[in-house]
Amino acid sequence: MPLDDLAFFQTLARAGSLTATARELGLSLSAVSKRLKQLEARLGVSLAARTTRRLTLTTEGERYLSRGSTILEALVELESSLVEHEELTGRLRINATFGFGRRHVAPLLSKFCELHPGVESWIELTNFPLNLGDHGFDVGIRVGEPPDSRLVARRIMANRRVLCASPAYIARMPLLDAPGDLSRHECLVIRENDSDFPVWRFESKVTAGQVESVKISGHLASNDGEVITRMALDGHGVILRSWWDVREHLVEGALVPLLPNWQGVRADFYVVYEQRPHVPVRLLAWVDFLQREMVGRIPGLPE
Repeated sequence: MPLDDLAFFQTLARAGSLTATARELGLSLSAVSKRLKQLEARLGVSLAARTTRRLTLTTEGERYLSRGSTILEALVELESSLVEHEELTGRLRINATFGFGRRHVAPLLSKFCELHPGVESWIELTNFPLNLGDHGFDVGIRVGEPPDSRLVARRIMANRRVLCASPAYIARMPLLDAPGDLSRHECLVIRENDSDFPVWRFESKVTAGQVESVKISGHLASNDGEVITRMALDGHGVILRSWWDVREHLVEGALVPLLPNWQGVRADFYVVYEQRPHVPVRLLAWVDFLQREMVGRIPGLPE
């Protein structure tokens, strides 16, 4: 049946290899390979280049997956609309970054699943946001509005970077009156993928529209934000971290904000999903729930 083939190929593309597909479907590797060959023979095109460990979709495979996923989603929505009760069902795949995902998205997903036990949920946390379509995700959590016009973006939390340090570091630190003075400071930075030390950007609170960028460096770095925050709490230097991440430390006085006439740039959080003719009800319900529940979870940005 064509619909069965669509579902099979969707599973195959999401799994990324013949071996993983066989494991997920509970079939032998040869059975999965045979079914893919039969599907390609029926369609008269090659859908994927593959080995047992890796699968790469052809142009025709990408089209079959994209259009096929839309058809399957529409079918699920049709069947759901025929059911008299309002129970949500189906799969929901979510991508978020490690820190924000652990502390906020995962707890809210747990609550959402309690309310809607018929939803089959999967959350994958990564250092970097992943492309939704390429990796089979329904929803992603992003910092900043995505440049891709094919994505729908809804803001779930206002956020800003905050420059701060511990009282112990402040007691011995060099002069810091303007962003340019950071060149004389120990800056604790996040290094990812062997990238160069980053550029920190600031907006003036005094002069509207004035923005200053500073390339910073330091002797301590990590690829993990929580490690960097811990180093700052221990007095090793200055950090530029998100308000949501350091708010509690600022309230307790363990970290103190710096440069009162300057502020870090905005870094609002958005939930994003791909535009499509029929957006699944469970996806919209999750987006609404996330947007609603995030209100008040973290106090608003300071003036």
